[in-house]
Order: sequence, then C-alpha cells, then structure tokens
Amino acid sequence: MTIAKGGKNVYGAAVGILMLESRFPRIPGDVGNATTWPFPVMFKVVPSASPERVVLQGPDGLQSAFIEAAQELVRTGVDGITTNCGFLALFQDDLASACGVPVASSSLMQVPWVQAILAPGKRVGVLTVSAATLTPAHLTAAGVPADTPVGGTDEAGKEFTRAIIGNEMELDVDLARQDLLDAGRRLVAANPDIGALVLECTNMVPYSADLSAELGMPVFDFYSFVTWFQAGLSPRKF
Repeated sequence: MTIAKGGKNVYGAAVGILMLESRFPRIPGDVGNATTWPFPVMFKVVPSASPERVVLQGPDGLQSAFIEAAQELVRTGVDGITTNCGFLALFQDDLASACGVPVASSSLMQVPWVQAILAPGKRVGVLTVSAATLTPAHLTAAGVPADTPVGGTDEAGKEFTRAIIGNEMELDVDLARQDLLDAGRRLVAANPDIGALVLECTNMVPYSADLSAELGMPVFDFYSFVTWFQAGLSPRKF
C-alpha cells in the first residue's frame, strides 16, 4: 500500500526564487526565464526591489519584504530558497533564520568550493555586474576571501551593466556578450594566477559558455549553483 502525504499547496518545485522587480529582457539562460531550468521552480517578485536599489544603493530597508516573500514561497511548497541577485548575500543569515529551509542566496557562495578544486597556485576570480559597489561586506557574507580578484562589466562595458541596472526594455545580446568577454580578459590579464571564474550576476549565465571558451578555464555561474542546490533538495532516484 502506498500512502501519499500532504502539507503543501504546490508539489514538485523544490526551489523558490526571490526575484527583483524588473522589466529588462530575460533571455534563455537568465534566471527569470522559466525555460532556463531543467526542473520546475517557483518565482516570487519582491516589490520595490529594483536592480538599481539592490546593486547600487544597497538593500537596506528591504529585509522584511524579502523575508515575507521567502516565507510565502515556503508556505506554498518550496524546499529551499535562492535569489536572483548575488548582492543579496547580505541577507543570507536573515533569510536562513526566518525561513526554516535551506537558503542559497548568492552565486558568490560557490567561490570557496571552486577554490578547493583548483591546482595549487591557482585561485578564483569573480565577475560582477558592478565592481564599484560589490563591497567587502558582500564578499564576507558569501564566504569569499577578501583578496579575491574582482572585475566588473561596469568597468568600460558598453551594454550589459547599463541595460540590467538601468532596467531597460531592450538588450543588445551581442554587445552584452562582448562586455562579458572583455571583462573576463581584463581580469585574467591582471591576475594570471586565476584558474576559474565565478559569475556573481544571475543575468550573466547566457554568456558562460562563450566566456569559458574564450579564457580556456571553468566558469561557474548561477545555473551551476542552483542545479547543485536542487540536486540536494530533490536527489535523483537511480
């Protein structure tokens, strides 16, 4: 006899994703494009949490809104919470304390894991949408060493940072890709001991394969992070 147990409103979506309030295009690979994920996820938009507010101004004052949204996702049926902005590492402890389920707030949390697999003398580099505002506090919250090399698409980029942070209605995908490639080349040229990259920004995922091919090294992004997370929340049966 097989007994099914209840307790949730929705089943089969282990991962809940807290979304910034935005309107920019979300192409395949982007966290907010549902076709990106090979498994069901649930989204919850946090009102007033714009990219500019969270990335440039800081998320102070939004903590309660994120906690409330996360708790709603848990009540609906998710088994773990993540967010669609690496800068929300600042809320990791608060969300984990308030939700009662595992929380993986930021792609930056991969840095220590990736460092552990690199050859001696190699280290991880980070690419972000805004190197100017990614502070030591963000790195500390995600467990990232303070001396980790960081580069950003805001440094001489033409499209990616402006369109994402500016919340624009159009995105030139080719120019955005070029911004990622240029930023990656600059970062590695300035730090030749880099052996792998971690991408802070969840919107960078569509360009990871091109970046890896260009630099000849592994690239870890929000997709690798959440697929790992989901694999623990819903282990595959063999």
